[in-house]
Amino acid sequence: MSNKPVALTIAGSDSGGGAGIQADLKSMEANGVFGTSVITAITAQNTTAVTDAQPVALDLISAQLEAVLSDFPVAAIKTGMLATADIIERVANELEQRDGYPLVVDPVMISKSGYELLDPDAVATLRNRLLPLATVITPNLHEAGHLLNTTVRTEADMRQAARSLFKMGPNAVLVKGGHLAATDDALDVLYDGSTFHAVRAPRIDTPHTHGTGCTYASAIAAHLAHQRTLPVAVRHAKSYVTNAIAHALPLGSGHGPTNHFFHLTPFTESASLGVDSDVA
Repeated sequence: MSNKPVALTIAGSDSGGGAGIQADLKSMEANGVFGTSVITAITAQNTTAVTDAQPVALDLISAQLEAVLSDFPVAAIKTGMLATADIIERVANELEQRDGYPLVVDPVMISKSGYELLDPDAVATLRNRLLPLATVITPNLHEAGHLLNTTVRTEADMRQAARSLFKMGPNAVLVKGGHLAATDDALDVLYDGSTFHAVRAPRIDTPHTHGTGCTYASAIAAHLAHQRTLPVAVRHAKSYVTNAIAHALPLGSGHGPTNHFFHLTPFTESASLGVDSDVA
């Protein structure tokens, strides 16, 4: 029997491969777990824009969850794009019936190009139904501000936002400061209701950051699946996503994707074992 942990992502699909389900599965595998998925929406997107999106039928979402959780020893779950209030409600109901999984909630709301990935009328449902189930939520500055109907611009704002979001029910809050202005470090603030942890890494000067939020949250879920504590999981995930950004791929004509497998060497013939072929 395999001793490789299993994680589950519940999120939307990115046709460009840099974010969403595609990024989640890459990130999970790169952090040592087997990734499974429940697709909540299909998007048409690339490195420049999201041009269309279509939610998946609720019963099919439930069927995917049942198929995965009834067969795989899932050790952690991550949610991303949930698109509508009805989908959030369905996912929350399903997870409540299957209590006990560490849950990372990435409150995906808007794409880098400005496309709304969460219906405006679904924000209240996200606050009331999903956040209270979370082991940790991982909003960026915009998402934290949107959840709180305020503006988050400074480190002091981040700490206050973390306190306020914690009151909505999650076990912990990670406010990501990648969009903080004029800072040398990429600072994130982790709050568990009593203690703040400042998680810092060098700021990488690159436009190629497509999918960083998905990648980061999925890496946290992967390390929780390894049964690491939340602060340790966040630290490992932060190091991973920083390196993935540092080795980002300048693909497409917009924001290129992070490099999820930066640590792998390119395939060479010498790396191929046990293959006998007459192909020249």
